[in-house]
Amino acid sequence: MSSPHDLYEINNNSIGSILSWVKIGEIAIPEIQRPFVWKPTKVRNLIDSLYRGYPVGYLIVWQNPKVKLKDGSHSVGKKILIDGQQRVTALRAAVLGEKVLTEDYEQTHIRIAFHPLESRFEVQNRVIKNDTSWISNIAEVLADNARLTKIIRRYCDKNPNADEDVVEANIERLRQIITKPIGMIKLDQNLDIDAVNEIFERVNSSGVQLKQADFAMSKIAVYGEFGTNLRKLIDYFAHMAIAPEFYDKLETDEDFAATGHLEKIAWLRHNTDDLYDPGYGDVLRVAFTTEFERGRISDLVSLLSGRNFETREFEQEIQEQTFRWLEQAVLQFVNETNFKRFTMIIRSAGFISSDMIRSINALNAAYILYLKLRSQNVDAVRIEKYVRKWFVISVLTGRYSASSETKLGDDVKGMAGNFEKYLDGIERGILSDAYWDVTLVKELEKPSLSSPFLQVFFAAQVKEGDKGLLSSDIRISDMISQQGDKHHIFPKNLLRKNGRTKRDYNQLANMAYMQTEINITIRDRAPQEYLADAVRQCEDGTPRYGGITDRRTLNENLRQNCIPLETLNMDAADYDRFLEIRRVLMAQKIKKYFFSL
Repeated sequence: MSSPHDLYEINNNSIGSILSWVKIGEIAIPEIQRPFVWKPTKVRNLIDSLYRGYPVGYLIVWQNPKVKLKDGSHSVGKKILIDGQQRVTALRAAVLGEKVLTEDYEQTHIRIAFHPLESRFEVQNRVIKNDTSWISNIAEVLADNARLTKIIRRYCDKNPNADEDVVEANIERLRQIITKPIGMIKLDQNLDIDAVNEIFERVNSSGVQLKQADFAMSKIAVYGEFGTNLRKLIDYFAHMAIAPEFYDKLETDEDFAATGHLEKIAWLRHNTDDLYDPGYGDVLRVAFTTEFERGRISDLVSLLSGRNFETREFEQEIQEQTFRWLEQAVLQFVNETNFKRFTMIIRSAGFISSDMIRSINALNAAYILYLKLRSQNVDAVRIEKYVRKWFVISVLTGRYSASSETKLGDDVKGMAGNFEKYLDGIERGILSDAYWDVTLVKELEKPSLSSPFLQVFFAAQVKEGDKGLLSSDIRISDMISQQGDKHHIFPKNLLRKNGRTKRDYNQLANMAYMQTEINITIRDRAPQEYLADAVRQCEDGTPRYGGITDRRTLNENLRQNCIPLETLNMDAADYDRFLEIRRVLMAQKIKKYFFSL
């Protein structure tokens, strides 16, 4: 049995050497094409720790394993960064002055400023930039061609009262950051992929952990030109889904354009729909699970390494086949027709805004189902029905909120067979009468306004074309599309005055879409008061709330919004009874909606 030290070796390398290896590609870290999750203050703290000689953790790399070639020889690949990507990206940003991407895919600099007299670091801001006592960007000092004598002289000219010896000593100390050592744990290239995956899962450093999708993307990136362009296809699609204007920069990537992939995603440059904005990890997960019928991304890492699951050997043929199949699966994901038809189906279920969708995993699973059924040539009508139902089931039951990979792995096998039978079994087993009559009613007791159950209720209202509470013409779909507000049926100030807490007045069953002007007119009045006015409005035609002027329309409006008629006689003391009745009505509406999909 191998000792632990046979699995890895530890060396110290300078920050400058690490950055050089990354720059020339000896260490495979995907280009800064995806969002950087560290806050600027964390970048500042990393630089400060290096300046003061504090440890900043280890980087962990794995030599891309030897893969057996057809002639019997073995290939040797680049080192893959297993842990430390955020730290390396932070150093590239602060030391080399490279831009990073925000979570909104906007490119920006993170500039770290240095105060030579106080040996203090801060994130650059407008005040610091205009303050001569600061060097506003340490990248200028750390650049290869930096002339320290000139930098020190210029600083002292701007700060004549500064102690030149202190300035010189601290700037030279700053410059030493690029020579500071950082530990690198290099995993043995002959380690079994299972062992590497276990190490990957166990890694718990001070940095933000690399996700399995990042591990897979690094494996893709080191597979020569083919891998580079496949990685770009995934990254670029995810980038353009959020920022279509990024297309203008892609046109200059001639190597990528030559693959024909650019034209496959060019349609995104005109796409303004943000209902489904998948990240690179989502693209990878959907493509892999659809094509390989496996849920665990760690299995993809193994296949990308050329692993034969039966013999546990690495084989070039398996690796080549995996890359070919994965490329085709990704192309199916990014296909304009597939993507737009899928989002159209989700919209047809009443989910017309990304704000209504809290689970990206539910969307991913529904897209996997769509692609699987398309590959089986199932007719379009049945695909639409099945995808709508599966998405709503996933949302209502929180199907992918935990152990999502295991659930996806099980479900994709059901999708690959007789899906109608599989779906029927899920419905009977999970969505029984007890679910609709008891479980769902209990879920509607929770006060979270972001609750998926409330969003499904609103989706039901959208699908049925319901109008906002007391509105004669404005539909709930219009309110959601225009970022309308949800309001309290029993006004919160009324409930506060009666000793109710935020948890009480924010109950799901107290929420409804209502025009702001109607809500303002209601103010803090109890339902028995403002609904009595609404009834009088139907009798005398004098507008008070909206434009409903006949009782039949008013009753229908209350029915659409699941407001029991008893509410016409309710005040704050009746609030709990109101909630109890409305929860049942909401659950019944959701049930009717589900079986209409």
